[in-house]
Amino acid sequence: MDRRLKRWELALMLGILCALTVGVWLDREQEELADSVIRLHVIANSDSAGDQALKLAVRDRVLEQAECLYAQDVDREEARRALEGHLNALAAAGQAVVEEWGYDYPVSTELTRCWFPTKEYEGFALPAGEYEALRVVIGEGEGQNWWCVAFPPLCLGAASETVEEAAQAGSFTKAQAGLITGETEPYVLKFKGMELLGELKGIFS
Repeated sequence: MDRRLKRWELALMLGILCALTVGVWLDREQEELADSVIRLHVIANSDSAGDQALKLAVRDRVLEQAECLYAQDVDREEARRALEGHLNALAAAGQAVVEEWGYDYPVSTELTRCWFPTKEYEGFALPAGEYEALRVVIGEGEGQNWWCVAFPPLCLGAASETVEEAAQAGSFTKAQAGLITGETEPYVLKFKGMELLGELKGIFS
C-alpha cells in the first residue's frame, strides 16, 4: 500500500510540475504577443440594431484616423505614443460619425489595459489575455463590444495590413505570425490553454 501511494504521489507531482511548466510557457507566449500589439475595444451605446451599426461605423472612422497617426514602419511604443497624444482627436473622429448618423451620444477614448477573450478573425486569431487597448466608448457603453487590433492595423473594414506584412515590418516575429494564423501549429488548443490559465490567474489573484 505504501509503495502504491508513493507512486501515486510521484505521478501527481510530475503532473503538477508539467502543468506548471506548460502554464509558464503559455503565459510567456501570450505576454510576448501582447507586447507586440495594441488592441481596439469599441463599446456600443446599447444592443439595439441602430447602435450596433453605429458602433461599426465609429470603429472604421477611428481606425482610419489612427492609421494616419503613424507610419507603417514604427514600433509599438511609437504607435502607442502617437495614439496617447491624439486621444481627443480620435474621440472627435468617432463623435463626428455619431453626429452624422443623427445621434447625440458622447464618445470617449482612452488607452488602458484590459482582459480580452480568445478571438478569431478572418485569417488569424488572438489568444485570451491582458492587452493594452485603445478603448472607445459610445454613449452609455452598455452594448456589445467589438474587439480587434489598432496596431499593427489588422482589423477588418479599415484594415490595410495583413499579419504577414506586419511580420515583414517587424511587428511580429515569424513564430508569432505563424501562431496567430495557425500556419505553424493549430492555435485552437494552445489558445484554449492560455484562456484557462488566465481564468486561473484571475481566481487566485
